[in-house]
Amino acid sequence: MAPRPAQQAAPHARRSPVPAPGEIRVASVPAGHVYVRHVHAADGSDGVVLLPDPRPDGAPSTSQRWWPPVMLDPAWVRDHHDSFDVYHLHFGFDAQSPRQLAELVGELRRHGKPLVQTVHDLRNPHHRDRRGHDAALDVLVPAADCLITLTPGAAAEIAARWGRTAHVLPHPHVVEEPELSGPRASRPGFVIGVHAKSLRPNMAPLPVVRALAAITAELPDARLRVDIHTDTHDPAAHAHAPDVVAGLTELAAAGAVDLRVHDYFDDDALWAYLRSLDLSVLPYTFGTHSGWLEACYDLGTAVAAPDCGYYAEQRPCHLYRHGPDGLDVRSLDAAVRQAHARRPAPRAHPPVREGERAALAAAHRALYERCLT
Repeated sequence: MAPRPAQQAAPHARRSPVPAPGEIRVASVPAGHVYVRHVHAADGSDGVVLLPDPRPDGAPSTSQRWWPPVMLDPAWVRDHHDSFDVYHLHFGFDAQSPRQLAELVGELRRHGKPLVQTVHDLRNPHHRDRRGHDAALDVLVPAADCLITLTPGAAAEIAARWGRTAHVLPHPHVVEEPELSGPRASRPGFVIGVHAKSLRPNMAPLPVVRALAAITAELPDARLRVDIHTDTHDPAAHAHAPDVVAGLTELAAAGAVDLRVHDYFDDDALWAYLRSLDLSVLPYTFGTHSGWLEACYDLGTAVAAPDCGYYAEQRPCHLYRHGPDGLDVRSLDAAVRQAHARRPAPRAHPPVREGERAALAAAHRALYERCLT
């Protein structure tokens, strides 16, 4: 997309005052996500109160599936504008058209509610065709009263594309105590892991796994573990991927990989899985930022990430070249050997993470106050 001229957010007709005694109520989209929770003070000392995520009508109370956020509906803003002071959009707007997002922005302006947006994804990992996400950002980024992103590279791209300045605030910790401080078990060998999940559109695991199988065979103490979700094996599922499944099954039958097929990990199982790895290889072909990378950093697991996006600006990681034109095996080999030679991997220090969270909470509070005044 060609760079756009500088654009400023249109002023609101009025502002809602900060409720006494200094409490700021935020309609966060979403509110329950781990990133959102961890950029605010755990004890509420920042005076920021997040409205709970409304459950869609008809959604069972026990359901854990993803639903389009109710707060994205302009009618919700119209009916609930007195319950919040700031509207903070993170993600979840995949299903909204540019017209629907423009209506949302218009409703916020009618009620004098500032829009804050954290730009997590400049390229949506769930969209093979980038045009829909680009069109959504073309509505939201120029309209936002305040923009936040996670890395300097992403901020530079935002400035180039829309002429807007984004505040750079780092990704908070993902893992919580006591796991954040938990020791890593000492064990022999070097375990390389690839988790294909449910094969998001930005994943191309098969060429990565094939290359890693050959690389692992040359490292005397290494083994390769590959995980993938059960729905990739189900012909009735959206994630069904018979070619990938067949390729991985063939490698497993040959003894080249330890293949594990299972449903989604809960948090405890995910942390245990990441601790069991020495190196997690992200088989992405495009993207921007990664919460998975942050969780690995929290637990002391090295990461090999593709050189697309801004992963290397988030936390220390080993880069390799992987994109729509294919995989550069030589760079992947170098990344694996670097991780093998530089053990143990860097790990987050819990007191530093705690201080980082406090700074993020203060920074968000300050930005909300600026929007409200």
